[in-house]
Amino acid sequence: MNLALYGGTFDPIHHGHLILAREALEQLALDRVIFIPAAHSPHKLARTPTPAALRRAMLAAALADEPRFVLDDAELQRPGPSFSIDTVERIAAEFPGARLHYLIGADNLRELHTWRRIDDLRRLAQFVVFGRGADAADETHGFPTVPRRIDISATELRARVARGASIRYLTPEPVRALIAHHQLYQEPPHRI
Repeated sequence: MNLALYGGTFDPIHHGHLILAREALEQLALDRVIFIPAAHSPHKLARTPTPAALRRAMLAAALADEPRFVLDDAELQRPGPSFSIDTVERIAAEFPGARLHYLIGADNLRELHTWRRIDDLRRLAQFVVFGRGADAADETHGFPTVPRRIDISATELRARVARGASIRYLTPEPVRALIAHHQLYQEPPHRI
């Protein structure tokens, strides 16, 4: 089995995430892309994410029509920051013999050496980098690269919602509807 693990806060999930996952699925001949929403990224502790249940609901809505995109919410069930090595070890045990890829954005490369047990993580999974802009052409990192063909970010979506701008066509319609229904990303931040 050939699997890719795609971790992140997905706050919110958007078409850029989905397009990159589809591109990785095809380029790497993957059987499945496993989306793993983080409870709280240890590299993004300064910002409180949208409540986990709402991020999970948005992700489930976005993945509903794609059978080879699956949701693994185990990190949302664990307390404290989410560490990739814990999840990769669990999935490696769950799928013995599977070839594991770990999908990351080029913006994560600078801090990759700080990830918990990075050497063990590199032994268990092949990192695959989603390149963005000039980073897409930079192959000095030595990892396979999937070029990013669309420039949409969760930060941009949150900012657009906060200022009252439309996010239509930037995220799947069911996700946009959940954001509107729960009044997410508006000022002041929504709390459950």
